[in-house]
Amino acid sequence: MATLYSYCIPVDDGAAPNPYWGVCTLAICKPVIRRNAKIGDWVVGTGSKKYGMQNKVVYAMKITDVKTLKEYDNLCKIKYPNKIPELSNKDLRRRAGDCIYFYEKGKLIQRKGVHAAGNYSTDTNGKNVLLSEYFFYFGDQPIELPIELLEIVKQGQGHKSRSNSKYANTFIEWIETNSRTKNYLNKHKGVPFLLEQTFAKGNTNHSANCRKKEAIEDELIPHKC
Repeated sequence: MATLYSYCIPVDDGAAPNPYWGVCTLAICKPVIRRNAKIGDWVVGTGSKKYGMQNKVVYAMKITDVKTLKEYDNLCKIKYPNKIPELSNKDLRRRAGDCIYFYEKGKLIQRKGVHAAGNYSTDTNGKNVLLSEYFFYFGDQPIELPIELLEIVKQGQGHKSRSNSKYANTFIEWIETNSRTKNYLNKHKGVPFLLEQTFAKGNTNHSANCRKKEAIEDELIPHKC
């Protein structure tokens, strides 16, 4: 049975998750989920109360592949070069690239991107990158969860997984058959809520610090994945 991971997205800026170029990826942030999730599992990000998006789905992805950071870098160089960040690019999607780690002489190096040196340990502790070619991305057009699925919402730090087991099938059926959600399958009609604020206005430090704090606190929470 697939595991349903759910968590609250504090910063939806197009980098984590990165829904662009035909595949939704989670390569940074949420280290515990990235270490434990497997092909066939689902990851669901719900909105933050801070932005009035509580109880709404920002994105949902069925994991279709799992790569190490090194494997992901190699894949991006060949298949997804646009996910390698270019902070000077006029296209904000290129600035939000999540392939920010590469190997050089056996050492993992951080490219210039949405994260800074302070994010290195929490990013790399996640070990893996989750990829999905079967995803729903709503961004600034989040879809409200039905009452029977509100229990999967996790406000604050950490995530839910085992406690979601009795809701997994219901969630999958809902998101795959709902007349509103099906129009978002493998698309990104919605725009990351903080994409422009982060990358057009040069606030990458805020995103980096916010996700660093979240990742550190996530690691301190005893999870039973």
